[in-house]
Amino acid sequence: MSFFNVLGFYPRNIDYYLLAVRHKSNPLQTAKGLSLNNERLEFLGDSVLNSLISEILYQSYPDEQEGFLTNARSNIVKRETLNELGEKIGLHKMLVVTRHIDLEKNNNICGNALEALIGAIYLDYGYMKCLEFVKKRLFISFDMLKKIAEDNENYKSKLLEWCQKNKLEAEFRLVAETTGADNQHTFHTQLLIEGMKISTGIGTNKKESQQNASSEALLQIDNKTMIIQQIIDKSNPKKE
Repeated sequence: MSFFNVLGFYPRNIDYYLLAVRHKSNPLQTAKGLSLNNERLEFLGDSVLNSLISEILYQSYPDEQEGFLTNARSNIVKRETLNELGEKIGLHKMLVVTRHIDLEKNNNICGNALEALIGAIYLDYGYMKCLEFVKKRLFISFDMLKKIAEDNENYKSKLLEWCQKNKLEAEFRLVAETTGADNQHTFHTQLLIEGMKISTGIGTNKKESQQNASSEALLQIDNKTMIIQQIIDKSNPKKE
């Protein structure tokens, strides 16, 4: 497997791509004593990928409202989807990890590396090349994009199940309801866990807005954001 097989084009600066597939368990040691891995590229690629997917969805669904687009984007950029897309293009075969890492049990490594790869492409070629890569390599047809984007998974049930498992209390609070010129109602629902604001969902009805808020919260849980960790720590104080 080569980077050309994964990317569909030849890298200009190979160093970006070599770093994109290097997991923190097996860092690159520089002459100055620095340990380098793909986490910084992952950070960059995450932001770029969100912009790319937003643009693709905006163009692909001209008649859909913000709530649908937000939910569709969440479906695409969630870790499980990125893991599958990374494996589809053979990225898992390029990963550089320590031999103690089981990639089948730690498959999030592939999704993280895919974000890092987007970051590498961005640095090497710019935004438009990233857009071309996502369209031609990750979503080779609209049907494939549509299948992922319109996955109506019950995010609220998943979220409540996670809260119950961790003995946390969740509350959905309707904070706004607006009506457009065409009499289209838009609902804004805020999700709180243990009284702390986690996310806000927008939809054409209360159920959709709650689903979108739950979808965003699950992304934060998956990425172990600081606010999620604070909630867990607050609910499980260390015994002195």
